[in-house]
Amino acid sequence: MRRPEFWESDNGLARLLDPIGRIGGAITTARVRTASNYRPNAPVISVGNLTVGGTGKTPLAISIVTRLLARGRTPAVILRGYGGRLKGPVQVDPHTHTVEDVGDEALLHAAHAPTWVARSRAAGAAAAERAGANVLVLDDGHQHPGIAKDLALVAIDGRTAFGNGRLFPAGPLRETVADGMARAHAAIIVGDDARGVASRLGDLPILHARLVPGPEAAGLRGQRVVAFAGIGDPRKFFDTLRDIGAKVVAKHPFDDHYGFQETDVQPILDEAFSIDAIPVTTAKDAVRLAPDQRQQVNVLSVDVKWSDEAALDRLLDGVLR
Repeated sequence: MRRPEFWESDNGLARLLDPIGRIGGAITTARVRTASNYRPNAPVISVGNLTVGGTGKTPLAISIVTRLLARGRTPAVILRGYGGRLKGPVQVDPHTHTVEDVGDEALLHAAHAPTWVARSRAAGAAAAERAGANVLVLDDGHQHPGIAKDLALVAIDGRTAFGNGRLFPAGPLRETVADGMARAHAAIIVGDDARGVASRLGDLPILHARLVPGPEAAGLRGQRVVAFAGIGDPRKFFDTLRDIGAKVVAKHPFDDHYGFQETDVQPILDEAFSIDAIPVTTAKDAVRLAPDQRQQVNVLSVDVKWSDEAALDRLLDGVLR
């Protein structure tokens, strides 16, 4: 789903939905607290968040995996495989598995490291260890019990933070900030801290990171583009295109993890052709396109730039020992 605008303010609709959100948040927290946690032999690093929608969890997890590989470790990524039909545990093969099998995020991870889709994180961890993994990275694991976490990182969007501070569906929160951050070992503020989140997190270690455009940005600078995206907040993608100097002449937002049909994408391709523009989307969206249409679309990837790499390395060192 896309982030609705009423999540940004304390309005009548948010107050009306608040009782439902409180019940859902209490259930989430109780489920996490009472779960029996499986402890793998390998250390477990979780990258999660407290809100519905994108905060950059997958790029952050990929960046951490890259650092682990550079240290000579053998990491494996474990995730639910949202949007995929396979319950797992199954190791993702990007050459044979499709987005219908394992979801879009799993295909992105599999391009970097062994990746396991598993409804049960514990079962996924055990399978990954049997295959040789000596460190496990959970993408979106903060609200998912069943596996003990040695380093729980919570990603927070610096621009939107926790929105109106209410629980879904009254606001963007999956659980209360107090409950969620009580289980965190560190926070990652992504982008500028426009909401002053850092001052509200007490003594919790805080990392700062930015999502920066990939190398494709140079080829889009000054070009007319027709942009489309089905991510947590498509506005971020459209803003990024403008920031790199692309001329966004049309934009098409879709819901997060939207299952693109050829009939959704063809009008966008036709529109771009008719106005002499370039169709462009995100890497996460590209894996959900039909192969022939994917070849006609430019992809703008993102990389992670850490403000203090040494601070991240110290946290990783504490786990890897």
